Amino acid sequence: MIKSMTGYGKSVAEVNHKKISIEIKSLNSKQADISMRIPSTYKEKESELRSLISSKMERGKIEFLLYVEQVAVAPSYSLNKALFKHYYSDLKTMVTELNEQTDLIKIVSQLPDVFSKDEKETIDEAEWEIIESAAKEAIAHINEFRLSEGAVLQKELSSRIKNIAQLLSEVSNYEKERITTVRERILTHLNETNLTVNQDRLEQELIFYIEKYDITEEKLRLKTHLEYFEETMLLPDGQGKKLGFISQEIGREINTLGSKANHAELQKIVVDMKDELEKIKEQTLNIL
Repeated sequence: MIKSMTGYGKSVAEVNHKKISIEIKSLNSKQADISMRIPSTYKEKESELRSLISSKMERGKIEFLLYVEQVAVAPSYSLNKALFKHYYSDLKTMVTELNEQTDLIKIVSQLPDVFSKDEKETIDEAEWEIIESAAKEAIAHINEFRLSEGAVLQKELSSRIKNIAQLLSEVSNYEKERITTVRERILTHLNETNLTVNQDRLEQELIFYIEKYDITEEKLRLKTHLEYFEETMLLPDGQGKKLGFISQEIGREINTLGSKANHAELQKIVVDMKDELEKIKEQTLNIL
């Protein structure tokens, strides 16, 4: 089953009077490119979260966001008394010198670092277990999203592969005509030269030359690659890179068919094949 690299997942949990919200977003990338935005309180657990994400999501440009909202209990603050007195003393001297009337207490209370919010620098294991569980839930949601997107991708890719297979089946309609056209063209050019040629030798050379335009092997290899592409899409996971390699092989066979075509209708078929393949390549970039 194909899994897309694009997805979104979210989970919410409450612990120690905090509302924990976790969001995960992902886009396509060749490797696991993980960026994290988490409060400083949980920085010590960042490596564990990265390991969890990479093991469950494999690769992609992944953004992990952890928000904390205090609920039920108001946050506590500490007063830096020494700093408060220092500010107050300096300002009182200035107010006296300038003979101004002002509310020094209000002014000092708004100055930097007078009040500081009390925050725990560490988290207990019970709190971490709930956060880890919420992270796993968000990852499960984004993987469900990726599977849903993957199903759409698989349907699209299968349709494109079938289109190429159908175009390939039309090639045989022009093969005999194509060889006859090549043969007649060569003979016409020879007749225009008015040269006397050995007919037996000419036939041998024509056979040798026309064999270079034979596309039986290319057709067989292209058919095999198309079937292999379909089979690979049904593998459990991690098909993205492999499908990319197979699409390159499909492209090589289509290009060879084009170089050997020597027929207007066959060239049109090749162009249509290339158009379908380009759309396949665009989609495979987003497959896990």
